[in-house]
Amino acid sequence: MTETIEVTVLPSGLTVATERMPHVETVSLGAYVASGTRHEEAAQNGVSHFLEHMAFKGTERRTAAAIAEAVENVGGHINAYTAREQTAYYVKMLKGDLALGADIIGDILTHSTFAPEEIERERGVILQEIGQANDTPDDIIFDHFQEAAYPHQAMGRPVLGTEAIVGGLTRGEIAGYMRGHYAAGNIVVAATGALEHGRVVDLVAKHFADLPAALPPAPAPARYQGHEFREARDLDQVHIVLGFPGMSYTDPDYHAGLLLSTLLGGGMSSRLFQEIREKRGLVYSIYSFAAPYVDGGLFGIYAGTGESEAAELIPVTLEELARVQHDVTEAELARARTQVKAGLLMSLESTGSRCEQLARQLQVYGRVVRMEETMALLDAVTLADVRRAATRMFRAQPTLAVLGPAGEVPELPVIADRLAA
Repeated sequence: MTETIEVTVLPSGLTVATERMPHVETVSLGAYVASGTRHEEAAQNGVSHFLEHMAFKGTERRTAAAIAEAVENVGGHINAYTAREQTAYYVKMLKGDLALGADIIGDILTHSTFAPEEIERERGVILQEIGQANDTPDDIIFDHFQEAAYPHQAMGRPVLGTEAIVGGLTRGEIAGYMRGHYAAGNIVVAATGALEHGRVVDLVAKHFADLPAALPPAPAPARYQGHEFREARDLDQVHIVLGFPGMSYTDPDYHAGLLLSTLLGGGMSSRLFQEIREKRGLVYSIYSFAAPYVDGGLFGIYAGTGESEAAELIPVTLEELARVQHDVTEAELARARTQVKAGLLMSLESTGSRCEQLARQLQVYGRVVRMEETMALLDAVTLADVRRAATRMFRAQPTLAVLGPAGEVPELPVIADRLAA
């Protein structure tokens, strides 16, 4: 049998999407909630992530230990993550254990008890996680960058929250957030692997039956503004993120932006890596990234360098951003296109990646986007498209985040003037 994708919307509004992969021995199943950091109120920043932790801490039928043991007794794996627009809970198991996986994910999303002692124990764990992030400059710099790009709004707040807010979140706030955002119509349950669609639909209908019906309000639109964050720390390296407004998932330049990110800073053959690391030896790490959202996005460049090297790093980087607006070659574009396409095709080998792709496509586009369609869109990107995307982004107001010995890093207005020139 060949691989097939099927989608069913239950009467509750819950969407069930499956992809049959008959040649594998496993199944992945996940519940993808279209709710994350950008859906939080300022006074509850971090509640999405706290809730994600608490979902594994006991239900009406299972203790926290019983949840872990039920999965690992059959050799399975269970995990979750919180992002700015989504929270996900997923399992990967042998194909014969699909019913157990659906039972457990449904149980933690509908019957978690939020025992007070578990809340306090997990609060301590999350505060440790926040502390660890704050002590990791090449991690926390991205939170500072996000806040500088989207100041005073939910899109700019940290996924983990702050110590002050997380330290005060109550059981009622956590449970209330779940009731208000984990509605059936706000969730896609996706499953891939050795499965039958009808059976998955029956299992989901049974184990997710108690999800609330009322949909949460839409989040406020993201408003990119572009500011500067700068903190002097006694570090061996200065960590820098320079960024710009990027493309949303539905932007006509979305695929051009992906290819631009790859050829500019997406690998060892990229312009930034070759010019700044290989030719000049200014950094150990430098790369670019594209972060799309439903209604906007970010494009950024990260570099970690020494204090004295930063004086040369920034001008060279700005020169590359200017050059890429007019002199991209066919060879560079072809290489970037191959890299992106290969990455997408390699992701098809993972049942978990396929689950995530199915859910994200349904939540963003309202339909499944076949791989053939994505490949055709990538093939259609021209040199003019990449140059246009580069000009559009790199002549916009930049955002700058700097952490460490930053004396040689120019101020944001200086960078903005050089880009405009």
